[in-house]
Amino acid sequence: MKGVILAGGSGTRLHPLTRITNKHLLPIYDRPMISYAIESLVLAGITEMMLVTGGTHAGEFLRLLGNGDEHGIDRLLYAYQDRPGGIAEALGLAERFVGDDGVLVMLADNIVEHTFRPTVEHFAVQGNGARILLTEEHDPVHLRHLGVPELDGDRRVTRIVEKPEDPPSTYAVTGIYCYDPQVFDVIGTLEPSGRGELEITDVNNWYVGQGTMEYDVLDGFWGDAGESIDAYYAVNDFVRIHGANKT
Repeated sequence: MKGVILAGGSGTRLHPLTRITNKHLLPIYDRPMISYAIESLVLAGITEMMLVTGGTHAGEFLRLLGNGDEHGIDRLLYAYQDRPGGIAEALGLAERFVGDDGVLVMLADNIVEHTFRPTVEHFAVQGNGARILLTEEHDPVHLRHLGVPELDGDRRVTRIVEKPEDPPSTYAVTGIYCYDPQVFDVIGTLEPSGRGELEITDVNNWYVGQGTMEYDVLDGFWGDAGESIDAYYAVNDFVRIHGANKT
């Protein structure tokens, strides 16, 4: 299984911090944010990965990470997204790298308390389709800013609603997704949203429609350090006190 870490975007929600660097290079407690994403993939057993970034600070990732040896990576490639075209478009840049393998995609501003290795193992058994990580979120105000799954009586995902006014469940979709190689064919059929981007929610809903979407509920803390300034500092505080990527 290959790993793709998405570390692009303009980071406007973290201005003015991101006027001088990519948000994924900002510190979380005692090291750059990007290092937590890399560590989480390595702990999950994924040591071949591609980092997708963009903007004017892309070269700083190469300076920081090099060939990845110091981080336990066997093979590290880089891709450059030359415009903000959305998460799905960024993933599409990894098509040749992934080839016929399964892929775990992680947004690099996601910080987790515990390893998601069980999800990688579950997806290996699943064999095809998609598998996403959910987190419990009981604050309806926060849910209105996230992707929220609707579940049927059998606890299967029937659709994912982005930023719902009336959240259909108390779960949120984290930025951690597993896909079979067909994901790249799906991306090729997408139309840009009103934001002019290819949306990962559209990808996920395609798999829901095929009946091949599965999920796990993440154990412990999950934070999106790029969501806002307040969220960034809340994630910093949690990691400083409790740590991250525990096995």
